[in-house]
Amino acid sequence: DAGAVRMRVNHYVTGRDGGRDIDLRAFARDGMRLYGRLTAITGTGLEFADDLKVNLEHADAVAEGIKDAIDAHIAAHGIDAPTEPRYVPVWEPNEQPRALDLEAAGITSVVWSTGFRRDHRWIEAPVFDGRGYPMHWRGATSTPGLHFLGLPWQYSWGSGRFEAVGRDAEFLADHIDASRRLADVCGTLTGAPSELASALPIG
Repeated sequence: DAGAVRMRVNHYVTGRDGGRDIDLRAFARDGMRLYGRLTAITGTGLEFADDLKVNLEHADAVAEGIKDAIDAHIAAHGIDAPTEPRYVPVWEPNEQPRALDLEAAGITSVVWSTGFRRDHRWIEAPVFDGRGYPMHWRGATSTPGLHFLGLPWQYSWGSGRFEAVGRDAEFLADHIDASRRLADVCGTLTGAPSELASALPIG
């Protein structure tokens, strides 16, 4: 289901020092305190689900699954690549705290980094499916002049990330330029407005 894939949570990665993994277990080993899913807030008190361990294990399984897919691709295409050791957890939660009092802990600021949901209701054009997701061809829609960039899986896994959004931008720029040139030709031959050709899937 392409729609379900688009809605999956993005993996946490960093481009620092050329790119490297982010290991929450290593952060915890070095002093960061990890908690389960936030379930309730009462005054200055926070309550958490007893799911920290299972969440960490699920994250590890997803990461290893990605590596398995990469290894399978390497093997299938005979690519010469170094073999890396499999991940070994560097920290385990011996206990899973279920509550935290912000005032007692001296915590005065909270930064919510939970992501966001897209809201396209301000776009008054018939280009959305039943889930409210844009219907497009590599970013170009059926509405002349309306294009999208940076959508999850717009064309590839990297479309919603810095890694590949530039390639999608180049494609859209070429598409828009080609559409305009075709529109000019059509207008010259038929006298039709150039706007009629701006949404043609060229590329």
